[in-house]
This record gives sequence, structure tokens and C-alpha cells, in this order.
Amino acid sequence: MERPELSIAVQRAPDEVVIQLAGEIDVLTVAELSTVVNDLLPEPPTRIVLDMAGVTFCDSQGLGTLVVLSRKAQHAQSVLSLTNVGEFLMRVLDITGLRSALMISSTA
Repeated sequence: MERPELSIAVQRAPDEVVIQLAGEIDVLTVAELSTVVNDLLPEPPTRIVLDMAGVTFCDSQGLGTLVVLSRKAQHAQSVLSLTNVGEFLMRVLDITGLRSALMISSTA
């Protein structure tokens, strides 16, 4: 079985960090995503944006990680928001009731 890949690109601005994601957010890739976001939290930007445009899959572990990272950002006085969320992921967030637990913006 081929290991799913998650590509992560980080762009920093004075008050915002945009993290562009491409690939699968699942049990095999959430640790990498968590590390990138957690590394920002000691001196958090005002806003952390996860650009989901390239995300092709997200399992329950991925969904849980998004919620945990959102809460951690909140505790660090930052806002974590998702942008460019695809139809499939939006549907999953609606079905699971997690849409209200995450900040979702239409554009970065």
C-alpha cells in the first residue's frame, strides 16, 4: 500500500501565516500538520490560515486534529481558519457537526 502524502507549504506575513496543504490529511499525516501548527504557537501570529484547496481526503483523525489545532490556537490568542474548503470536506464537516467547531472563510 502506498503511503499517503501531505505537502505543506508555509507563507509568513507580519500578522498571518498561511499553510497551504495538498494531499491527504489522515492518520499517517496528521503528526506533520500538527508539528507545523504547534511550532507557530509559542509566538503566534494573529491568524493561522489552513488553505485546503489541495486537500483530496480527510479521515476522522484528520478532522479531530483540525479541531484540536483550532482550540490550541485559540488558547494561544490566535485564530485558526480554514479556507478553500472543497465540497467533499464541507459535506463531511456538515455530516459530523464539526462545521460549527471550525472557522471557515471563503478566501485566504
